[in-house]
Amino acid sequence: FSAFPYLLQTSSYAEKIDYLRGIYNSILLNDIVTRLGNPNPTIIERIVRTLLSSTGSLISTNKIRNTLVSQNVSISHNTLENYLTTLTDSLLFYSVPRFDVKGRALLQRLEKYYPVDLGLRHLLLPDHKEDIGHILENIVYLELRRRYSQVYVGNLDKYEVDFVVVTDVGHYAYYQVNETTLAPETLERELRPLEAIKDQFPKYLLTMDTIQPTANYNGIEKKNIIDWLLEK
Repeated sequence: FSAFPYLLQTSSYAEKIDYLRGIYNSILLNDIVTRLGNPNPTIIERIVRTLLSSTGSLISTNKIRNTLVSQNVSISHNTLENYLTTLTDSLLFYSVPRFDVKGRALLQRLEKYYPVDLGLRHLLLPDHKEDIGHILENIVYLELRRRYSQVYVGNLDKYEVDFVVVTDVGHYAYYQVNETTLAPETLERELRPLEAIKDQFPKYLLTMDTIQPTANYNGIEKKNIIDWLLEK
């Protein structure tokens, strides 16, 4: 639901939401809106909602702008870029660039945005609670950010790897995230990008499976997400 420790002391859903709204309003009004020179807060919130609804999906500035235009919000490309930079500078979102696995280089177009806390997603998009796949992906990303200083979205020709991390000594590790891979076709789909990577760095498949929670597929190690999160 959220990672803010105070919520452990709350007893009702309404109290949790009130607390989260207080945090969100404080960040939005006291930090973001003030830093941007007091623009219309409604436009900022529409951008925030657009990013939250696109969690786990590659998105471009043009796509965000087109979404806003469809909602009758007029905004220039430069202004939108400034707003997005401020949203990440305020640590409301993390912006995750793409990394070319084969070329070992960052790609300029498209990136993903992950909220710093899923409670904000529950607050602003209450009808997205069943979006388990993207919620799990967000949780894994935040944990990878805790463990590694460099976390990217992987790109390998026609395949996408959920996350590529770079260690402090310049080694790599690759992660795929899915709620379950018990269906053979799902397992095959999730393994395919990792199998296409020909180096010898670690490759992991993270799921919520409790039946066959661990396995090894020719060097690709499957782990249960809860167990992985609790590793020392």
